[in-house]
Amino acid sequence: MMTPIHPILAGLDPSVQARISREARRLDLAAGQKVFEAGSLCQGLPLVLGGCIRLQMTACSGQEITLYRISDGDVCPLSLSALMQGEGYRAEAIVEEDARVIILPFGLFDDLMAASAPFRRQILGFFSARLDTLMLLVEQVAFRRMDQRLANWLRDRAGQGPTRITHQALAAELGTAREVVSRLLKGFERNGYVTLARGEITVIKPPPAEVSDCWC
Repeated sequence: MMTPIHPILAGLDPSVQARISREARRLDLAAGQKVFEAGSLCQGLPLVLGGCIRLQMTACSGQEITLYRISDGDVCPLSLSALMQGEGYRAEAIVEEDARVIILPFGLFDDLMAASAPFRRQILGFFSARLDTLMLLVEQVAFRRMDQRLANWLRDRAGQGPTRITHQALAAELGTAREVVSRLLKGFERNGYVTLARGEITVIKPPPAEVSDCWC
């Protein structure tokens, strides 16, 4: 059976695509399944055909932060880095929505990087784009106050109706403690920007770009 074509494989020579069909593995991953964890060795490069996988880091304290998500047509840059450096993962991956993934074994990946300029350019392009995303996350965490980051998150969801998310899950998104998120959300609720229900947040009106500590 032919392996489904991922965008990064499109345009490669037919002989290369034939080899990929022979050697690549296809995995169907269920929501909630852990794909890999910090410290585990990378077995191959995952190419996502569908669904959504969340990459996150967990501190010794148990606090989590979401690094990024990979979905249809994406490549996992952490896997790419682990393959090229021969080191274990520095984060964990959890399936958010049932996912279909192609795994390129290390030998196949290494040969493609060495022999196929189109494949190499595609890989480096994906890696560069995701690096920009991670740099933005570092900037947000290092230089933006948490109330401002939460206000940005809420503004992105204005007019979309209720968002199903727990305070704990939102804290993981923003890289902070649940108690901090709960306190700030209560402030936004008191000022008429959101309504809160169990496991649900509804944005009534977008919070301002600059918020004040005096009401959060």
